Amino acid sequence: MRNDNQRARIAVAAVFAVHGAVAGSMATRVPWLQDHLSLDPAALGIALFCPAVGAFVAMPMAGRLVHRIGGRAATRILLALWCVALAIPSQAPGFVWLCAIFLAYGAAAGTCDVTMNAQGVIIERRLGRSIMSGLHGMWSVGSLAGAGIGVVAAQAGIDARLHHGAVALVLLVVGFVASRGLPDVRPEPGEQAPPRFAVPSRAILAIGAVGFCATFAEGASMNWSAVYVTDVTGAGPGMAAAAYATFALAMAVTRLLGDLIVQRLGPVATVRAGGLLAVAGGTVIVAARDPLPGVAGFALFGLGIAVIVPLTFAAGGRATAAPSQGVAGVATITYLSGLLAPAVTGWVAHLTSLPVTFAVLSVIVLTTVATAGALRPRAPLGGRTEAGA
Repeated sequence: MRNDNQRARIAVAAVFAVHGAVAGSMATRVPWLQDHLSLDPAALGIALFCPAVGAFVAMPMAGRLVHRIGGRAATRILLALWCVALAIPSQAPGFVWLCAIFLAYGAAAGTCDVTMNAQGVIIERRLGRSIMSGLHGMWSVGSLAGAGIGVVAAQAGIDARLHHGAVALVLLVVGFVASRGLPDVRPEPGEQAPPRFAVPSRAILAIGAVGFCATFAEGASMNWSAVYVTDVTGAGPGMAAAAYATFALAMAVTRLLGDLIVQRLGPVATVRAGGLLAVAGGTVIVAARDPLPGVAGFALFGLGIAVIVPLTFAAGGRATAAPSQGVAGVATITYLSGLLAPAVTGWVAHLTSLPVTFAVLSVIVLTTVATAGALRPRAPLGGRTEAGA
């Protein structure tokens, strides 16, 4: 049984990496899409908004799919759709088509996100220890790998249609093989299917609120860190890029190591410690007037918030009888935060300044210290039957 659980852990880690690799592969070729379709910045902004909308709308339906066909089958199908979806946007003949394709692309991404996190919760329960932070770290590793290959392809002038088609095929095969090791979780006989859309319970709302704050800070930093060190500290292009890269690297490394911290401190204390560290980083960012302290501040900020979102997904999965339903509720709230963060950050910065904006972000992160108790582990609710993997 222990070997089966370890195989399942490796399988779900590979699924997370594949999911991240798709996202990283797409992110690096957005300039190609813009140039290929002659999109102005406003049109590109609308197009890039569509994946998040598609994910936000589709995620609540993931639990029903899991109930119908089982967690393993749902994850395999949705991961395959997500891999295939990588190859389609570059084939779009125009702006309207690109928006429509990106809506479907986001729906595949979001629903797969829900089912694979639910699988992670199930395996975490079996192992009796935290693994969610490491799984999200594997997503970051996959994203960085996909982005690295994308940079090489872009530098070599390879057409994105060829690049994405080849990567999609490879990831489709890797994902198909990896997902064979996932646990096959089925509903109890006669168990009622979850609703297509449901108002989250108070417990899920409380957990989601913690994730909302962390995701808001993460989204704002990823989109505005380079702009911040450029406009506020006078950094050049290299240091501006370093601000984002350092933040992303700090997030990835901390998530890979985060489960060790959770096992020692527990999720509540880990979130509180992370929130305080992020606030310290935010203070450095706000005070920085030279590039190097600004970059260091973003590194601390990333270290602090890295494990919070994975722990909210784990808590959401534990808070309901069907892990996919709880994960879907938390994921919907965090995706909403991701939708709002870049734009709201820009609006506040326009009305005030970037230092004031990041001071506000630090206060938002500080609320996770007070609300972290919502993540306190509870006894699992209900049960599931598991068919042989």
